[in-house]
Amino acid sequence: MTPDQLAEALDAMAAAAGPNPDLMPGLITVKDVEWVPIFYVLKEECRTLDDGVRHRNIKVAISSTLETQVLTRADAGERGEPYRDLAPRS
Repeated sequence: MTPDQLAEALDAMAAAAGPNPDLMPGLITVKDVEWVPIFYVLKEECRTLDDGVRHRNIKVAISSTLETQVLTRADAGERGEPYRDLAPRS
């Protein structure tokens, strides 16, 4: 997944969710070996421990045990909290 594909996936998920907040983007998971060569261009930072790393207000989890994908809030459960509205593309 490229940064552009990520942006498209987030926008498509938000559009498909309609009024159902459970279907909104809830967590971005990234396989650790993809973060540095691909997603470093996002220039995200961790503002607080509770916030974690976020992209467009969606929490990002980076691990060798995860696959790169976007989960809905329902699928992410507590891992994506606290949930926020999807920020526009910059």
